[in-house]
Amino acid sequence: MSVEKDSLPPAGAVPAPGEKERGLKTMALVVYGLYMLSCFVGFSGIIGIIVAHLKKGDAEGTFLDSHFSNQIRTFWIAFGLVVVGAILSIVVVGWFVMIGAGIWFLYRTIKGLIRLSDNRAYD
Repeated sequence: MSVEKDSLPPAGAVPAPGEKERGLKTMALVVYGLYMLSCFVGFSGIIGIIVAHLKKGDAEGTFLDSHFSNQIRTFWIAFGLVVVGAILSIVVVGWFVMIGAGIWFLYRTIKGLIRLSDNRAYD
């Protein structure tokens, strides 16, 4: 029995997720989508954080656990930075804090989407 070299997965690739993981992967993708949408419609981020908190327990022991942890951490840190930036907006530095928080939030969300599409954990 021989295995063709082209049919082997690339080194370091995670096998395709099972049925449970497929559903969780879809939910992680939905949360990342809601986060991206929150740049235009603010309340979608709140829906995303609720979903992430609800699904994190189901993802324990899978590579998706790191994605839900990332989503939760990213939301709350960005939220805290925006609150601090809003308070500091009385002085000009607050606007820079909020812009920086938005850029950082987008970076973490896009990085998560890329890793999720590759079936890789968010490290």
